[in-house]
Amino acid sequence: MSLIGAEYSERRVSITLFSSDEIPQVSYASTAPELSDNNRYDFFSRVVPPDSYQAQAMLDIVKALGWNYVSTLASEGNYGESGVEAFMQISREAGGVCIAQSVKIPREPTAGEFDKIIKRLMETSNARGVIIFANEDDIRRVLEAAQRANLTGHFLFVGSDSWGAKSSPITELEDVAEGAVTILPKRASIDGFDQYFTSRCLENNRRNIWFAEFWEDDFRCKLTRPGVKLDPEKKKCTGDERIGQDSSYEQEGKVQFVIDAVYAVAHALHNMHQDLCPGSHGVCSNMDPVEGRLLLDYIRAVNFNGSAGTSVLFNENGDAPGRYDIFQFQMTNHSHPGYHVIGQWTNNLRLNLEEMQWSGGDRSVPESICSFPCKPGERKKMVKGVPCCWHCELCDGYQYQLDEFTCETCPLDKRPAPNRTACRPTPIIKLEWNSLWALVPASIAMLGILTTIAVVITFIRFNDTPIVRASGRELSYVLLTGIFIIYLITFLMIAEPGVVVCALRRLLLGLGMAITYSSMLTKTNRIYRIFEQGKKSVTPPKFISPTSQLLITFILISVQVFGVFVWFAVIPPHTIIDYEELRPPNPDLARGILKCDMSDMSIICCLSYSIVLMVTCTVYAVKSRGVPETFNEAKPIGFTMYTTCIVWLAFVPIFFGTAQSTEKMFIQTATLTISMSLSASVSLGMLYMPKVYVIIFHPEQNVQKRKRSFKAVVQAAKSLTEKQNGDMKIEPDRSQ
Repeated sequence: MSLIGAEYSERRVSITLFSSDEIPQVSYASTAPELSDNNRYDFFSRVVPPDSYQAQAMLDIVKALGWNYVSTLASEGNYGESGVEAFMQISREAGGVCIAQSVKIPREPTAGEFDKIIKRLMETSNARGVIIFANEDDIRRVLEAAQRANLTGHFLFVGSDSWGAKSSPITELEDVAEGAVTILPKRASIDGFDQYFTSRCLENNRRNIWFAEFWEDDFRCKLTRPGVKLDPEKKKCTGDERIGQDSSYEQEGKVQFVIDAVYAVAHALHNMHQDLCPGSHGVCSNMDPVEGRLLLDYIRAVNFNGSAGTSVLFNENGDAPGRYDIFQFQMTNHSHPGYHVIGQWTNNLRLNLEEMQWSGGDRSVPESICSFPCKPGERKKMVKGVPCCWHCELCDGYQYQLDEFTCETCPLDKRPAPNRTACRPTPIIKLEWNSLWALVPASIAMLGILTTIAVVITFIRFNDTPIVRASGRELSYVLLTGIFIIYLITFLMIAEPGVVVCALRRLLLGLGMAITYSSMLTKTNRIYRIFEQGKKSVTPPKFISPTSQLLITFILISVQVFGVFVWFAVIPPHTIIDYEELRPPNPDLARGILKCDMSDMSIICCLSYSIVLMVTCTVYAVKSRGVPETFNEAKPIGFTMYTTCIVWLAFVPIFFGTAQSTEKMFIQTATLTISMSLSASVSLGMLYMPKVYVIIFHPEQNVQKRKRSFKAVVQAAKSLTEKQNGDMKIEPDRSQ
């Protein structure tokens, strides 16, 4: 004994009863995944694939369309809930697809229930794809609610086999259903059944007790039957009506599976009869009664070509293989709107994307994704618990996009590319000769060099004249050499850094000032000592001869030279590229600076000895300010040192006040070179330009000048002392 049916998965109670009685059951339409549980429904088999296959096919469709964020909609009950559960479980296991909303349609929905469902689906409006496992009536009411909400074309439905290729759920709702992708177990129309069924009438089909009821429903008429009063509003059936002629006819899609289910049991009984009753006609004692467990084994073992030409067989759980046709409801570019086959699924998906079209005939696949792809240079910040959703964050500052989830900081010598997908080398700059920062200091230095050369030439030309001799020729030439070097350092500071240039910068930056101020210090010290000694005795002080003065000067200079060579030994001169100095918040403005390995502090340290000489010289100039002008050049030296101190006091805040400037190097270089040129110009102008003027324009004064003897200096010193200490309280002339 065996049972063919049932049509609906909800009949699982009866299925359980048949299993408990060990009666094999072969269903032609029940697709609930839970019926594959061989422990609970061990006597159940089916010629249609379970919804777990259907769910896998639907998931493959979703992935093929590039969707990763969908909602699910299920009718309450075994079919809808188990179908959606199967889809969700498979999607979790496979990954790549996230469920935005999982909505259930109640068995008895209240008024406005479907409007609430549509509103809830719109809470995640990016999830346009809707996986729907629902009965025909629920499908229709969902479409009506979407139409009322003016969301025609928004939702992209993927319907199960309960929707399939049916017209009843979408009648007069075609614009809302346009583009819907549906799935249906692979089937074929049985021509022989159409010929048989359309030939049925009341006269030749009396054995079917439900046929009269079908006749009335199909032709919308009323049969005259004993004990049944005729409804006057309905026409009377004549009995001459013909199926397919006087009514619409479309073969039920389950016909193929009903036939296959019947043949599966028939083949099992045939094979069982051959094995248990060989050579016998009819049922033998071995099959009387038929053992349910044994018959189940024969049913599970059948393998034959079914009514559609495909093989009918069962796996160990009694399930048929998954074979589906994929449909899409299309309205345009066809002679008539309807469902069109766009692919198949038999363990894997074959989908013709080029044959698909969507709302309005659009052939580009609409999107149903949680988050749009990030732009180049942006990383994904995942939303916790939803692997398909993320926020896009720009890689800012000096970061670039290492991968889709990570921003990495570029190396120090690089900056991010415009699209921030890689790093590019940071441009390297240096002070250019055509820059205003270079032209101004270079012009001042060139003018100073030419003036210094002119003074030297003048002094050489008039080397034996009284003014030149009285100026201390030897020290004057040394001092002019220092001034020349101070001007020359400007060009070294502007020149492109290299090992030689860096070495000369270290050597000459402090050397020029050391030579200049060593010479002036020696001069002022000599004048001060002579003047002080003249107050006490007629004996001249020691070390006032030109040779002694040169020796003292060179000793003072050697301290600077020694310090520089120690610096050379400890840290050999070399160039560096400074990427930190010009590294503003905007990486497009970042630059590397090619420069010598001389920091701000090393420059100050290099000049510090010269500053000590300058301050000491200023102190002696102040002490020697009372010496008569006719005897020495203490006052010009004093004015020179006062002015020089002012220049360098202004230099310090400017030099260190540019730390945050984007043009720090240019400003500091210009400030340093101009300050040095100004200090040299002050010395040149106050100490030598008046003498050159006299030599050239008043030669008679040059002839009259004569060198004062030490005795004359002693006499002048005593006179000045007596005047200051005498009875006449005359204030000293401070201008002297």
